[in-house]
Amino acid sequence: MARISKIKNVVTVNWNEALEQFLFWKKAQRISEQTYKDYNQQVRLFFKRYPDSFDTSDNLKHNVFHYLGQDDIKPCTYNNRLIYLRTFLNWCLDQSIVDNNPLQSIKKRKDEGRVVSIDRDVLIRLLDQPDKGTFTGLRDFALILLTLDTGIRPKEALSLSLQEFNPNSQEIYITSIKAKTRVSRTLPISIPTVRAIRQVISVRPAEWGDDVPIFCTCEGKFLNRHTWGDRLERYSKALGYHIRPYDLRHAFALEFIRNGANALTLQKTLGHSDLTMTKRYVALTNKDLKREHSISTPINNLMPETKRLRKL
Repeated sequence: MARISKIKNVVTVNWNEALEQFLFWKKAQRISEQTYKDYNQQVRLFFKRYPDSFDTSDNLKHNVFHYLGQDDIKPCTYNNRLIYLRTFLNWCLDQSIVDNNPLQSIKKRKDEGRVVSIDRDVLIRLLDQPDKGTFTGLRDFALILLTLDTGIRPKEALSLSLQEFNPNSQEIYITSIKAKTRVSRTLPISIPTVRAIRQVISVRPAEWGDDVPIFCTCEGKFLNRHTWGDRLERYSKALGYHIRPYDLRHAFALEFIRNGANALTLQKTLGHSDLTMTKRYVALTNKDLKREHSISTPINNLMPETKRLRKL
C-alpha cells in the first residue's frame, strides 16, 4: 500500500472567495469607498483574463508577468495593476491561499505624470461660463472657485456638508473619513469663495435639511465626480480647451507656487503625505524658469550691471 510522506498544499479557496474575504478585511481597515472599488475592479480584471491563476504556482507566476508585461501599458496603468494585485496576493500568501507572491520584489515604473498648465486668462474665462442665474450654474461657479482657491480633491469637495463650511473663520474642514489619505485638514478660503458658497446655500429649499451636501444636484441628490466632469467639459469646450476636474487642482498648485507659497505649505494644503506627489502637481513652464532665473542667477551679484539689462 502507498505511503503518504508529505501533504501537498491544496488550495481550497477560489479567487472569488478569496477576494470577498480580502475586501472584508480591507473594509475593516476603514479604507475609502473608492479604494474599495479600485481593489475590487483591479483584482477582478486580472482573474477575468486569467481565471486559472490559482490552479498552480506556475500558472500564477506566468499570468501575472504576462499581465504586466504588455508593451502598450502606460506607467500609471502598470503601477495601479501592480499595487492592487500585489497587495491582494500578499494577503493570500499570509492566509496560505497561495504558496508565493511573484510580485513581491517587482518595482513600480517611473511615471512622470501628466503636465497640466492652464493659462490664467483661460481660468478667468472659465469662471465666466456658468449661468449664475440657475442653481446648477451658481453651484458650478462656486465649485470651480473653491477648487482654484484650495486645490481640494473633486470627491472631497462633492461630499462637503454644511457643518464643514465655516464662513466666519473662512475655512472648510475635510474630515479624516472623507480625505483620501485618511488625515483630516482645514483649508483657508478667500472671501469671494465664501460669498459664492453662501449664495449656493441660500437658494437651497429648506426641506433639503443639513444632510444634503453643499454641492448637490438641483434635486438635492449627491453629485458624483463623473457628472461634475461632464459639466466641466461642457464649459471647457466652449473655451476650446479640455479641462478636467483634477486639472483645476493642478492649476491651483501651480498658481499657488507662482504666487510665493512654499512646497511644504502646498503639500499640506493638497493633503499629500509627502512631497513626492506634490512635485508632480507643479509643472513650471519655461516662462516661469526664465523669470526665476533672471531674479536668482548668481551673475547678478558677480556682474551687478546685468541687473539693468533687460534684453540685447
